[in-house]
Amino acid sequence: MKKNDLKLIRKKTLPELVSLVKSKKEELTLSYAKLKAGKIKNTSLLKNLKKDIAQLLTLIREKEIFEKLSENKK
Repeated sequence: MKKNDLKLIRKKTLPELVSLVKSKKEELTLSYAKLKAGKIKNTSLLKNLKKDIAQLLTLIREKEIFEKLSENKK
């Protein structure tokens, strides 16, 4: 994911991020199936998908922590 993409994704809500992670995971499983079938030669695609999922999960966790901290301050 590029930095510009991350800036746009940071503005999304938690449910939107969760649905995005779900779709990326589905895409990853389909890519693994295509790799096993021999239809994909570019294995860096899988690496990039895993990295994107990790970045999204990190953003979700950051938002959860921020929400908990803002609740405690009230």
